[in-house]
Amino acid sequence: MNRAAREAAVRQMMERTPPALPAELYPDVVRRGSRLLRRRTLALRLLWLLLCAATVAFLVWAAVVEPWVEPPSQTTPPLTDW
Repeated sequence: MNRAAREAAVRQMMERTPPALPAELYPDVVRRGSRLLRRRTLALRLLWLLLCAATVAFLVWAAVVEPWVEPPSQTTPPLTDW
């Protein structure tokens, strides 16, 4: 089979109508699809909740620790009794 014949055979296969879904499989397909959709929705909500919790935890940590403030120097003693 040469390339042109293969391309023609593939075109014929693609132009055919898709096979019809048997009636007894339709409820199972709908149930499975809705279950997958619910799982995906739940997973996305959990990920957003985790992201929000991590953001709040970081903001609380940053407010308590204040990592942008330079710690006091410990190399020289305080100057007193002048």
